[in-house]
Amino acid sequence: MGQRVVLVSDGHRVEGCGADGELVNRFLAHLGSRAFSPATVRAYAYDLLNFLRFLAGRNARLADVVATDLFDYLDWQQRPSSTAGQAVVRLGAGRGAAPATMNRRIAAVRGLFEFVVMTGARAENPVPAARRSTGLRASRRGLLGHIGPGRPRSGGRLVRQPQRLPEALEPEDVAAFVADLRTFRDRAITLVMLLGGLRAAEVRSLRLADVDMGLRRVRVMGKGGKERVVPVDGAFFAELAAYLREERPASCRTAECFVVLRGPTAGQPLTEAGLRRIFRTHRLASGAVRVRPHRLRHTYVISPAFSTRGTAKSGACRIVPHKYSVLREARATRPVPGSFSLRCCF
Repeated sequence: MGQRVVLVSDGHRVEGCGADGELVNRFLAHLGSRAFSPATVRAYAYDLLNFLRFLAGRNARLADVVATDLFDYLDWQQRPSSTAGQAVVRLGAGRGAAPATMNRRIAAVRGLFEFVVMTGARAENPVPAARRSTGLRASRRGLLGHIGPGRPRSGGRLVRQPQRLPEALEPEDVAAFVADLRTFRDRAITLVMLLGGLRAAEVRSLRLADVDMGLRRVRVMGKGGKERVVPVDGAFFAELAAYLREERPASCRTAECFVVLRGPTAGQPLTEAGLRRIFRTHRLASGAVRVRPHRLRHTYVISPAFSTRGTAKSGACRIVPHKYSVLREARATRPVPGSFSLRCCF
């Protein structure tokens, strides 16, 4: 049985990894007991599986890892993946992992070893800490100069990664993509991302009980368990009402708003793979190849043509929290596009 990630009753776990896999699964269970979201535990599982595959290729164990092995792990990730014998080759398969991906995996490995140290299985964490500054630090002076620096800070990025501005979509690309959508459900999903700034996971987990058609707003549970109320333009609610009236199965008792419409899983919540399939299919059919769920969110924040619909312009960034503070700068410097009307999409 090969090494893989499986979904069990209490979350995602690794399988086929021997004793090291059992230790990783204890760590994943620990994350679940600390109320980490299922998506976060799933991401940790795949990142740690990648590290276990690296160790398996070197016939090494977690107990044998030293600091230099982590730099070898970075080199291993940068090697192009082999595509020999594959009928379908993904674009970009000839490149190694991106800097952000490598830093995320290193963070997962660091968390694993911190757990191992906490349980007493190791004396110290072998993951090296990144340099946070250059040059020599001046000696501490003043009344508190006798106090040491305290606990050394851990973490940081081992790989330098560029800080790019978020990408927004042009109105023409959005219009072409929305015009190609064939169901009220798909149009409602796209519009709530575009006119409300919702993430893909927030759209999939949106419940019918959290949709207020009278006040034209939705209640969203975002990352980190943070709840917010988002006003959305009436175009979304028009498509949503048509979807509930004509497409959603009448006998459906699913709490989530958006469900599968056909097939053996009809009436069940829309999955991550199902949402990706919708976007992939209509990107190719419409020619709007740059349309992605998160770029719709960026477009809502950056482009005044969309972010001023349904909410005050000054409050758009406040109701759409984002890790990139440069979103505000990008929106301030981005030229206002030509007039755009959702009427041209239908």
